[in-house]
Amino acid sequence: MKKIDLKSILANLYKASAIQAAIVEVPEFNFLMCDGHGDPNNSKLFQDSVEALFSLSYTIKFMVKKGEQQIDYGVLPLEGLWWAEDMSSFNMEDRSNWKWTLMIRQPEFVTNEILAKGKEQLIKKKDLVALQNVRFEPYKDGLSAQILHIGPYSEEPPTIIKLHEFIKENGFQLTGKHREIYLSDMRRTAPEKLKTIIRQPIKK
Repeated sequence: MKKIDLKSILANLYKASAIQAAIVEVPEFNFLMCDGHGDPNNSKLFQDSVEALFSLSYTIKFMVKKGEQQIDYGVLPLEGLWWAEDMSSFNMEDRSNWKWTLMIRQPEFVTNEILAKGKEQLIKKKDLVALQNVRFEPYKDGLSAQILHIGPYSEEPPTIIKLHEFIKENGFQLTGKHREIYLSDMRRTAPEKLKTIIRQPIKK
């Protein structure tokens, strides 16, 4: 059986410094995605989407491991895109107007056919209300700046400001959507120990 460590293959995308921001090139990957809006702390859809994405990702993982491909790999971290229709109103205090897309990257050998079979298997095992909302799409950040935030999500603003200042100081402009990669399991990690990569697409 072949084993693949997807995080190690592109380690610079899953490792970041909490002290110094860095510029990275993020290629296109395929993701399972779920969309929603509003404050994630008060959203059942948000929690349902997290459960559906992880459940389907693990179902696909074991299908690939036990199937013809015989490939074993670790499920990648949950990621989130965050934005507002009017980005001038996007702030950490009022989250009611936030829009979000939750996503988990899939290996390149995962196909629509595998996805369909995975959904079929999962429907028989669990009643996941958000499963019907999961889609499979490519997404690309391209040139981006990123930094590591350690601590509660509510304390991200200073880290985000630091990242944005780094971008401007290096002659770049912000573009695209605010992105977060949740390296820690938010369900099992103490808030002060949470590790989150904050990533922002940029352009000259």
